[in-house]
Amino acid sequence: MKPLGKPIDHYWKVQDMAKATGTDLVAAWQDGRIGEQEWAGMVERCRACQWVDGCKRWLDQHGDGNAEPPVDCVNHRRFEHLRATGHAPNS
Repeated sequence: MKPLGKPIDHYWKVQDMAKATGTDLVAAWQDGRIGEQEWAGMVERCRACQWVDGCKRWLDQHGDGNAEPPVDCVNHRRFEHLRATGHAPNS
């Protein structure tokens, strides 16, 4: 079993993935589509993810805010749902 990553590192990975995929987590939290526990759960799942190296490479290549969440991301379904039910960032 792989040890969990540092919480702060994975908090920022979740933030970076949200930015790369155009998922506005703050707006989702503000309008009730995601709660604090769910947001924390995304970070915890990220901490346990086996795709850490692939994630870094993917994030390095997808900084435009329009990328589809990668299927290898443990939170990809959550990002897809939040994108589908939300508003475009900065709108």
